[in-house]
Amino acid sequence: MQFATSVVTTARQYDHDVLLMTADEGADGLHRVAASALVDGLLLMDVEIHDPRVPLLRKLAEPSVLIGFPADPEGLTCVDLDFAHAGSLCADHLADLGHREIALLGAPRVVYERGTGFAERTMAGFVEAARRHGIEADARPCEESFDEIHAAVKLLLDERPGLSGLVVHNEAAAGHVLGALRILGRRVPEDVSVVAICPDDIAERASPALTSVLIPAEDVGRQAVRLLMAKLEGQAVPESTLLEPRLTIRESSR
Repeated sequence: MQFATSVVTTARQYDHDVLLMTADEGADGLHRVAASALVDGLLLMDVEIHDPRVPLLRKLAEPSVLIGFPADPEGLTCVDLDFAHAGSLCADHLADLGHREIALLGAPRVVYERGTGFAERTMAGFVEAARRHGIEADARPCEESFDEIHAAVKLLLDERPGLSGLVVHNEAAAGHVLGALRILGRRVPEDVSVVAICPDDIAERASPALTSVLIPAEDVGRQAVRLLMAKLEGQAVPESTLLEPRLTIRESSR
């Protein structure tokens, strides 16, 4: 919703309204609104690696911008956080602190089953960085209820008793992960350092406050709208815009 709110707010600055459509309407929904002349341009979120909406975008007369990157972004205008770099930045931080066995708890399993780009790129960046540092790494999906998270964390610690660094790329799960570690007798950061990829407000409210890589939803939303407005005015825009991730060190890692 932070992305959507930013898009709507920025569009109003350009005297444009936003028609919100759910992702499950897919290519048919895009074709319907384009054919009805209800919209001047299209802005897509939740972009999958092999997104079925992409072939239609290339055929439509209306300009478009994607928040996210498909496998083949050629000819498209895409903007997003550099999630591959975000994943590697987290692994780099833990490796630099001396951790030799780390893991990533990512988005829910269904997100990976859909082939959603941001989740896959984060995991790939994390695994590659760990390999580069020569340290052991595990990466797996993570659901969002406390019971599921507790079970996942317990299983991870049972399988990897030497685990000392944990990255959480699931903002709904971050607080539950800290709670599960406490119940399982692991102190943060004394026993396990935790790094999150999430908005700053979630990281700052956690106890202890989480070292984190910011997901700049507002910046991405604003940039996406500005690119779309520029295309509507016939201006040339870059095909690819990747925002550099920023890691803020707080109390949860050492």
